[in-house]
Formats: sequence, structure tokens, C-alpha cells
Amino acid sequence: MTHRLTPLTFAALALAGPCLMPVSAGAQEIVLGLSMVKSGPLKTVGEATETSVDIAVEEINARGGVNGRKIRLVKFDTGSDPRQAATATQKLVQDDGALAIIGPFSSGEAAVAFPVGERLGVVQMPNAASQPGLTGNFSYAWRLTADEGKQFGRLIASLRKKNIKTDKAEIMYLSDERVSNISGTQFYPAILRASGIAFGEPIAFQYRSFDVAPQIAQIVQRNPDVVALAATPDSAGKVIKELRRQGFTGRVIGSQIFADPNALDLFGRDADGLLIVAGFWSDRNEATRSFTRKFAEENAKRGLVTKKVPHHTDAQAYDIVYLLKQAMEKAAVTGDPAKRAEERTAIREAMKGIRFTGVTGDGTCFNAARDAQLPGFVIEINDLKWNLFDQHPADPCP
Repeated sequence: MTHRLTPLTFAALALAGPCLMPVSAGAQEIVLGLSMVKSGPLKTVGEATETSVDIAVEEINARGGVNGRKIRLVKFDTGSDPRQAATATQKLVQDDGALAIIGPFSSGEAAVAFPVGERLGVVQMPNAASQPGLTGNFSYAWRLTADEGKQFGRLIASLRKKNIKTDKAEIMYLSDERVSNISGTQFYPAILRASGIAFGEPIAFQYRSFDVAPQIAQIVQRNPDVVALAATPDSAGKVIKELRRQGFTGRVIGSQIFADPNALDLFGRDADGLLIVAGFWSDRNEATRSFTRKFAEENAKRGLVTKKVPHHTDAQAYDIVYLLKQAMEKAAVTGDPAKRAEERTAIREAMKGIRFTGVTGDGTCFNAARDAQLPGFVIEINDLKWNLFDQHPADPCP
């Protein structure tokens, strides 16, 4: 039923005084922006970010919100396009009044969106951008993600610790995805070289590569002990299957890029022995198990039936909401539209020296470059199961 106010009603309200007038909704809400990926080439790994953030917001609001005010979430799908990530930052701040932004998702998006956020004076916190050095030049850029190079170094240390044969390696990478490209051409070679592991010239392939057999043939001909792969989950599955088809019997290894527990169907049994690093272990404690149950249940409702276990990017998205809550409470944020610029800066200041415990780790701190110091979990896949092979504690903050 639609209700209409008559002129007499308006007059009565006016005479009654301000106490009967509706309170501005903006003053009663804490607006947060979500710059997410629900389409484009990163859709597979990124689409459940929304689920994680929605769960966290619902939990926080059910417990009274932030400083007694409910969180209102405003969302923007970038389509995996860095240019759209810059647009998202501008829209979420200028049009929607967001006090902080969860996201953007990827390193490529963050590299373009961070300068916009710096100019507008708003904290942005990606949940998947793992390229080293992204945050260093921006005072409003913070990351609750682990450095890709650091995680790969931890993996190599675990291989040595567990006496996995690594005398010779080869590198294969997805050239048209930012972190995969940088990992395959910079981080992997540098870390393998520093570890005394011999390797040949890295071999590239692209998203649109229907047939990777020629590249795999070069790898197999060199007869390595391990193949260091830098690729997104769907592309990694294609490479792994072709490696096995051509007779490669060694280990495939990789850092976080395709460390997706829901990608086992993409990899199949050809992934037996695969070793990767994840920034989240779902069975670490009761908090991680509880989040995992909620994540699976909510995704089932949304039709994302294959998303049963959180990717580390999903866990990081969930924790970012709680981390921002902690910072906003410390900054005594009100959500008053007249104080938006002031409160955005107050959130940044509250992040300095913060310690945070969530599903991704305990007592998490941030280094001078505003990067979170997070643990690393080395995962081995066998019989279509995700098994904890080794783990590394978070580095201490200076």
C-alpha cells in the first residue's frame, strides 16, 4: 500500500517541531564501498568476495553495527578491468559517500585505483592484490594480503625442509594477468636463483591459448624436477592436465595465484603432488571453521554451489570488514555526511599501529609499507583433497 502525506499532515509535522521530523539516514549509517569482481577473466576466483563481505556486514549489524550505527554496503563490479576499478573508487566516494573501500580485487586494479583513492583521501584495502610494492607510495592504501614473492619463498623453504627434489626447475606463466606475469618473469626466477635451483628461460602462455601443448613440450623436453607455475586457477588446470598428458611426472608448484580449494575439479587427479601456498587454512581453529560453514551455506543459497571452502581472498575480504570496524571504532566514526572527509582520514590514522585478530591470523600487524604480515600455509593436493603440508608464521612487524 502506498501512503501519501496531505498538506494538513505536513503542517502538523512542521508545528510539532524537529523532534518528530525523520532523522537523516546518512547520519545513522556507516557507508562502506565494495569494489569487487563478479565478471571478466577473474570472475571464477573473485565472485565469492561478495559473499564473504555480506556475511561480515550482516554479523556486525546484528551485533549493533559500528559505534551504534549500521553498515550500509555499496557495491561496484569492475568486470576485472583496472579502468573500471578507478571508476569504482571515484563513484563510491563521490556519489555514494563511502568512508572506506573494501577492494579493489586484483593487483592490476589496485595499481590504477590507489592513485584515485589517494587524491580523494579514502582508505582502500584489496583482498587479492599480492604484487609486492603496491602500497608503498600511497598513505591511504593498506593491504590484508600476503606478498606473492614472500609466499613463494616460503614454499621453496618447505620443499627443502621436506627433502623434495628441486635440483632443476622450469617456469611457466600466464602473460596477460599482472601478478602471474610478474611472478613468472621476476619473483620466481629471483627466488629460484637465490635458492641455488637451476632453471631455463620462463615460458609464457595467454588466457586465450586454447592449446598449450607446444609450450608444455618445451618444458617436458628440459626434464625438470619441478615446474613453477604462475597462473589463475582455470589456466593452471589447463597446464597441469597437459603436463601430465605429455608425461611429466615431477611436482607442479606455485604461489597463491591458483591456491583455490574449490578448483580441484579444474585440476582433477592430474594435480596429485601439486604444492601451493595459501594465505588461509580453513581448519585452523573454531573461528575459521565457523566462517567456512557460513560461507558454504550462503554460497549454496546464491547458486555458487562449487564455492564450499573459502579461498584466502574470501577470508581476507571477510576480515577486512572487521578490520575496518575496529579502525572506525577507534576513530569514533559517526557517518555524518558533513564529516566524511575528516572521518576518512581518521580511519587512515586509526590503522597506524593497529593489531587485528581474525580468520586469517592472530595479532596481525602492518609493516611500514602498510602491508599485513600474514602466515603462509603450504598445501599439497592428493586424491582430490587439500592437505596441510607445512606452515609458516607471520613475519614480525618492525
